[in-house]
Amino acid sequence: MYKNILVPTDGSKLSGKAAAEAIKLAKTCGAKITVMHMVSDFRKALSETYAVPAAMAAPVQKKFQDEASARSRKIIDGACAEATAAGVASAGISVVSDSAYEAIIKQASKSKCDVIVMASHGRKGLQGFLLGSETTKVLCHSKIPVLVVR
Repeated sequence: MYKNILVPTDGSKLSGKAAAEAIKLAKTCGAKITVMHMVSDFRKALSETYAVPAAMAAPVQKKFQDEASARSRKIIDGACAEATAAGVASAGISVVSDSAYEAIIKQASKSKCDVIVMASHGRKGLQGFLLGSETTKVLCHSKIPVLVVR
């Protein structure tokens, strides 16, 4: 059935629930999981938030990257530890991107995943329209199956 399951996570409780479902599915299928966490691109985050001269940006960029990398590693390691405890093989990847859905689809292809298991916050109405839904975008653009956990 499935051999490699992509689990995009933001470290939230709901993403943890999706990771737990992915681990159960992987255990049943004898698959491995690939845990993915996305970090925003520093240059875009900085340019949209602050007007910082290039000379001052370097130390800020280093601090941003160090903190983002540490947070990403903690999230990935936590999910991989749960997989290991359940007897499921896992790998983790931290990706830098400004488009979560594109990064998820690209990573699924790159890691040769055959299903994506991800969370949905289930926003509806105006809030869902204004905030958008990365899950909906993945569902619309993915060429592989997507299991949505709520």
